[in-house]
Amino acid sequence: MTHSAAQPFHLVRSQEVASLNLTIEEYQHKATGAQHIHLASDYDENVFLVALRTVPKDSTGVAHILEHTALCGSEKYPVRDPFFMMIRRSLNTFMNAFTSSDWTAYPFASQNKKDFNNLLDVYLDAVFFSRLDPLDFAQEGHRLDFSEAGNSKSDLMYKGVVYNEMKGAMSSINSQLWQTLSKYLFPTTTYHYNSGGDPESITDLSYDQLLAFYKTHYHPSNAIFMTFGNISAAEHQAKFEAQALKRFEKLEEHIFVPEEKRYYSPVRVMEGYPYNDAKEQETESPQSLSEKTHIVMGWLLGKSTNLVEALEAQLLSSILFDNSASPLQHVLETTDLGNSPSPLCGLDDSQHEISFVCGIEGSDIDKADAFEQLILDTLQHVAQNGVPQEDLEAALHQLELQQREISGDSYPYGLQLILTALSAATHRGDPIGLLDIDPAIVKLRDAIKEPDFIQNLVRKLLLDNPHRVRLTLAPDEHIQERKQAAERRHLDELKASLNEQQKQAIIDQAKALEARQQQKDDMSVLPKVGIEDVPANMHHVTGDFSTTENFPVASYQTGTNGLVYQQAIIDIPSLTDEELQILGIYSACLSELGINEEDYLSVQKRQSQIVGSLNCFTSIRSDVHDPQKSRGHIILSAKALAKNHIAMTDLMAETLHGVRFDEHNRIRELVAQMRARREQSVTGSGHSLAMSAATANMSPLSSLNHRVSGLGGIQFIKLLDKQLQNPEGMEKFSATLLNLHKKITQQSMQFLLVSDETNLPAQHSQLIDSWRKHYTIQPARMDGSEIELQQPDTTNVRQSWLTNTQVNFCAKAFPTVAMTHADAAPLTVLGGFLRNGYLHRTIREQGGAYGGGAQQDSNSAAFRFYSYRDPRLSETLEDFSQSIQWLKDTDHAWLSVEEAILGVISSIDKPGSPAGEAKQAFHAELNGRTIELRETFRKQVLEVKEEDLKRVADKYLSNDDTASIAVIAPPENKQQCEDNGLASLNL
Repeated sequence: MTHSAAQPFHLVRSQEVASLNLTIEEYQHKATGAQHIHLASDYDENVFLVALRTVPKDSTGVAHILEHTALCGSEKYPVRDPFFMMIRRSLNTFMNAFTSSDWTAYPFASQNKKDFNNLLDVYLDAVFFSRLDPLDFAQEGHRLDFSEAGNSKSDLMYKGVVYNEMKGAMSSINSQLWQTLSKYLFPTTTYHYNSGGDPESITDLSYDQLLAFYKTHYHPSNAIFMTFGNISAAEHQAKFEAQALKRFEKLEEHIFVPEEKRYYSPVRVMEGYPYNDAKEQETESPQSLSEKTHIVMGWLLGKSTNLVEALEAQLLSSILFDNSASPLQHVLETTDLGNSPSPLCGLDDSQHEISFVCGIEGSDIDKADAFEQLILDTLQHVAQNGVPQEDLEAALHQLELQQREISGDSYPYGLQLILTALSAATHRGDPIGLLDIDPAIVKLRDAIKEPDFIQNLVRKLLLDNPHRVRLTLAPDEHIQERKQAAERRHLDELKASLNEQQKQAIIDQAKALEARQQQKDDMSVLPKVGIEDVPANMHHVTGDFSTTENFPVASYQTGTNGLVYQQAIIDIPSLTDEELQILGIYSACLSELGINEEDYLSVQKRQSQIVGSLNCFTSIRSDVHDPQKSRGHIILSAKALAKNHIAMTDLMAETLHGVRFDEHNRIRELVAQMRARREQSVTGSGHSLAMSAATANMSPLSSLNHRVSGLGGIQFIKLLDKQLQNPEGMEKFSATLLNLHKKITQQSMQFLLVSDETNLPAQHSQLIDSWRKHYTIQPARMDGSEIELQQPDTTNVRQSWLTNTQVNFCAKAFPTVAMTHADAAPLTVLGGFLRNGYLHRTIREQGGAYGGGAQQDSNSAAFRFYSYRDPRLSETLEDFSQSIQWLKDTDHAWLSVEEAILGVISSIDKPGSPAGEAKQAFHAELNGRTIELRETFRKQVLEVKEEDLKRVADKYLSNDDTASIAVIAPPENKQQCEDNGLASLNL
């Protein structure tokens, strides 16, 4: 049935939000009840998102698998993979799909209106008129297959993209920790289950169950449309109506998350997690499970849709956790019951009801009672004594700063605002209130003046709240072995129960799926943009460079909404190899230690009162002409509200001038925290770490990156953490940091200042006045500082790194050229071309990995193949090689080349936040990537032809003798790694 398209929506309310420079409009679709929230702004990067409330009642991953399968073809676009095809035929600045715990969302962003409307057409059809082919469910979700294609006598096994993705995701201890805690914190509602899917439960989901879930959940009556930018709400709504909504009537089914049933007394539970340390297995160390236990405590608070309660909870979390001087954060960092705070610490207000978590990692089972008592005693102390009023003001200051900041360097700014409001909209709360929190902050500022405000809040939300769970998650070196044995036993029993007809059905499905994966779709049915739609020049921002009294300052005037950003950039001096190894640790510690007579706790309090952030980091880039040369800087960076600029600048200068390296316990704590974060990064960033290992011998900078921030760096920080337990080791390391600091502070320095038109002139003078109180600045070399790095071993890398994971991460790399070489542009296009045309199909669709592809990295002058969360190893390495043969043996349509070019241009032209674009422009120039060089490179990309791709592939990628390979794999794959000529290393 259809209905009239005339004014299909009615306006519910409209509200201007001055702090965000936009107007929020809320509409409702008359026929179906669909909600539309429009954030009207003058931005030309328009954002669209449609979200569906998805509330699974098991851990089969139905919502997650549906998110994947819905994007595999629709009524209007009956091609096999319109989502990935549109990524290639688009100038999008963002394009993805998300499955959260209680919603599924399909967002995209584009600066090109034609492109935006193309994507909108495809997204609306994909969501509301998906084909949901059974073969797509088999590919994306799960299926049975024989380990040897077509051989029913070989082992039966499970395959599927989501199945393997979640095997990889659940290899992460953090994911296991959160899912296990949620299971007990939410005993009856949807959060009890793993919305992404537990690999043990995913295989229970049937195709018919997927269809039933789609019919009720993917309906406009259950949908929330959200848009941002300079396209009007009416224009959007006309398209929503014409392309989708006119075909629907209201669905009476009301999908929601009910309130959780509450505990009347706290719950204490213990579970195990798989722990399989290859190194300790080999040495049969009896201490292998010591200090590997996680202990966390979680509370269930009020509804996230109650803005007052949500802000009170945020304020309390900030008071307790904001910095190292905060009560809970301090005890978690200093207690000898564990090595470091749990990554789960803090508040989660993204679900219907808010949860509050604190915990430690690196502990033992027998310390759980003492830890619980420590936390309760700390909370009791706050309840009795409160906190200083300035701490409450600092917490509110942080909330105000977060509200004002225009971000958008990871996700588009408009999408970040949309996601902020989405949680409230999902639970039928007030999304406008979540975006316009200034009135609520005013009320909160009055509330904190009450003498017992924080004391009462601690009692109400935590101490007197019986819905509390203490989870002890302990390592179990046999649990993974038992899981694998149970799965093998189940599959063997299942195979034994199959008759010949059923076995043949499995073989036939595999053949049908392969045929579907190989089929050539008519892509002309999909809309597209072409090279003719690409802007002639890239957008760039310019700054004003001036030097006063040897103070070189680059000033950028842009819309910062009342914030100011400042950086002090210091040339890296000539350093020993040992000093280069710890440079990242030095920079991470710099803003976390005491200053002069103040200890680090006092300094942390000052930071929270003055700045939104103050951090230090290292930036080393290769020379644009010669990858064997590098230049580098240490950067001290801060941001604050404009009214705090002088105080921020003084704090930055004091930090650099007076930092203390005599706080040995603090340094030891920081290194332990860094170690924990680095070890946990493997399952999320395994492909990047594998690529870094594969390129380690290709240039001095690649070698350093591997040794400092790659897999070698993880090995190093594990060793350093152990050494610092010895007082002599700690004394020596402290002295090394101090000597390194003295070298760095004798170098030339320059400054970056980013602010708005009103404040910038005064802030320029303030910067110089504040810094010269502490420093006599050496004249800076504006072209950057070349540094000498250790030359690596020139032999090819052939390594496998064995660690605690259920999946593989594979990488293969070839040496290539720097950015300014004429072949850099075609090599960059070639990465996308091989992914689009070959690797996506063989590694993801057929191989079952979550992702795979190739890329030219001009910083390391290397072309790198990779796979992510991959069930295969040898076959994937073969796919890397076969992709080059496919390129050479096939005549390719110009459209495929154009799509790869568009992908590169989208990446180059992707906008950031106003401040982010200014910082990016400054650092590009600082490292020799001038706007002229970048424009030249962009022009070369647009001129790439098919013959260029074949030429550079033949020139750089055809000789395997020049290739290096690195994989991250579970210990049980050691033999397979060695069969591929890979030396085994234990991470």
